[in-house]
Amino acid sequence: MGASSSKEQNVSSEQREVESLAASTGSTSLLQNAFSKLADPQTNAIPLQSLQQCFSLNYKSTECEALKMPDSLLGLLDHLGPSMVDLFFITDKGGVNWIEFVRGYLKCCGRMPVSVLLNTLLRLFSATGVKAGIPLKLEVEAIDDGEYKISGSLLPIDVLMFLWMCWTMLWNSKTWNFLKEKEYLYLPDISPLVLSAVVSCAEGGSGLELWDCDVSVLDVQLPAGKFLTWMLTTVTNLTECFTQFVNARLQNCTSSEQDTLESSSSSLRQISSEKACNSCLLTCGKAWAISLTIRSAISQEILNPYFPSNSDATDENLIYRSSLHGKGLNRFWSNIEGYLGPMLILISATSGDASEDSTNCRKWIVGALTHQGFENRDMFYGTSGTLYAISPVFHVYSPSGKEKNFVYSHLHPTGRVYEARPKPVGIAFGGTIGNERVYMDGDFSRVTVRHHAVDKTYQQGSLFPNQGFLPAEALILEVEVWGLGGRKAREIQFSYKKREDLFTAQRRKVDMKTFASWEDSPEKMMTDMMADPNRVQREDR
Repeated sequence: MGASSSKEQNVSSEQREVESLAASTGSTSLLQNAFSKLADPQTNAIPLQSLQQCFSLNYKSTECEALKMPDSLLGLLDHLGPSMVDLFFITDKGGVNWIEFVRGYLKCCGRMPVSVLLNTLLRLFSATGVKAGIPLKLEVEAIDDGEYKISGSLLPIDVLMFLWMCWTMLWNSKTWNFLKEKEYLYLPDISPLVLSAVVSCAEGGSGLELWDCDVSVLDVQLPAGKFLTWMLTTVTNLTECFTQFVNARLQNCTSSEQDTLESSSSSLRQISSEKACNSCLLTCGKAWAISLTIRSAISQEILNPYFPSNSDATDENLIYRSSLHGKGLNRFWSNIEGYLGPMLILISATSGDASEDSTNCRKWIVGALTHQGFENRDMFYGTSGTLYAISPVFHVYSPSGKEKNFVYSHLHPTGRVYEARPKPVGIAFGGTIGNERVYMDGDFSRVTVRHHAVDKTYQQGSLFPNQGFLPAEALILEVEVWGLGGRKAREIQFSYKKREDLFTAQRRKVDMKTFASWEDSPEKMMTDMMADPNRVQREDR
């Protein structure tokens, strides 16, 4: 192997260059171990078939959260490994040598702009689709050394399969070492994410009927250039699915089969069934969509409950749920108080006629991500935050930088002091007091959503289809709060609640010694006064 040469003078400048680039990614040791495991000792190169097998997927059965899986999806995934090798690794007669192996890795996981990596991901989808015989309307053209231009268009069903391909790579990288059933794939419902691409990219996409829309039958064209722009502005973290998959598969190549069997302890069918029947607002698909907008540790934390290795994290991360803990700001506060980490709050509401038989009933979900704990204040506060339209169409509204009215959370004053102009009691995001962009009253019965013109904190956009310019008031169905601060934030909140419970118990405790002496009791004093009011009594000072 070129990387293990004993004399530095025998190393070519080309090899030193690629090894230096690999060292900048921190993956030199991983690449050396993988090459040693896969390479043929006689040719000092990796056979093409071995490298294809390293990246191959072999899923036999799937379970979808809601949508029906296209028949061609499994065929697409079967050709993913060979397409990756053909696209990124150059082979000689003996296979892939060390230099080309490192260079191919850098094409996948090297330091490069996010736009280039998203372009690479779409090229991989196009090449895999061609191998699988899927009729895509994408055209890839090489314009320079290592640079490509993608033209053409996609259908919504193509976007669905592309996003599911990215999810599968993430799923494989996270679950391979924890599952007994490695041929089983769980697919989340990502229709709001697909509709987001349709609304943003398709001509006249905002005029489509988006309520209860089936993305698999939509017949609109999404230009490739606009789709790349949408990915760059909405799902920038999509590239992590690809890089984590490449690193995980190379890591698995270096692990022994016995290590894999020992770590594979979870049953995926049991876990995925629990996730599928989970009635929480934050489903697996919605959690993944939100995680794709965040490039920080929060992205990993929000997905933890939906992978088998962390299947017990659901109850820990769910801090408050109105149907479980009770509606209202007081019940909300008693559950979230003391949690000082990032939190995601989701509000499910219905507008129109809320009767069961009504066809005018429109259900939608909005959310807000805060990077700090809630505070009882009569003014807006916060250092950062993000507003989300989650269902039926997904949109992300980052801070605009003009104002900092991120969060408003106000309880009734404990002292009941008279206020000529009392501040509203409830929770709000964006806007100003009295003109909040999203406002939830103190009883958690109604939510008011206003046009983005009243808000300079978050970016512009509708929070549900056909929102309009007038304030929209809706009935609240459910409220959830998820803690994303990790184990440390949960431990701090537990300590806080334990301390508050101790103080409460101390305040409720009555010292009976003060009432045990009859001579010192108020009753004794009143009895003596009534018996002889004129009696002179010495006062102790």
